[in-house]
Amino acid sequence: VGQGGPNFVQNAILGPLKDKRVATVNRMATAIGRTAARPQGLEALAPCTLNAGGNAAAATPKATPTKQAGGNAGTSGNAGNSGNTNAVGTISCPDVRSKLPAVPATARAEVDRNLALLDTQIQEANKRLVDTVGQGGPNFVQNAILGPLKDKRVAAIDRIAISIGRTAAKPQGLNSLAACTLTK
Repeated sequence: VGQGGPNFVQNAILGPLKDKRVATVNRMATAIGRTAARPQGLEALAPCTLNAGGNAAAATPKATPTKQAGGNAGTSGNAGNSGNTNAVGTISCPDVRSKLPAVPATARAEVDRNLALLDTQIQEANKRLVDTVGQGGPNFVQNAILGPLKDKRVAAIDRIAISIGRTAAKPQGLNSLAACTLTK
């Protein structure tokens, strides 16, 4: 509240939320399309609006919230274990926190939120790794788990750099920390 200009909510919250929802809806349509007719037009469910109370709401009343994939693995820089990931490997990502310059107090909360998001992304990737054993072809892990994880990490790392850059020198080269690997 009170941050940014007149388009802050659209640019910083609703726009990125729509992008995430489009990606999720497309993954669902692709999964359905593997064994049945691929549903069309689901992207129309992606946009959200801000209601009068200030809470984000799905643009269509029929859209229902879903439980987000979780897990109990990983931290920024450590792969961790989610269930039985040792049998299939774990996701290992570079540590972002240790590569950051001094974080200004005005950026601390946003940086901490995005660092926590990086941890959550690793946990979700490890869970997906376990949940999808045996699916797809030889490049499945790269295309369905590591590639999308890198894209999510780039976005979170960019938000961290932008947040720091509002009141201090914007850190450079952090995107090199976005790519993760599968360790066995």
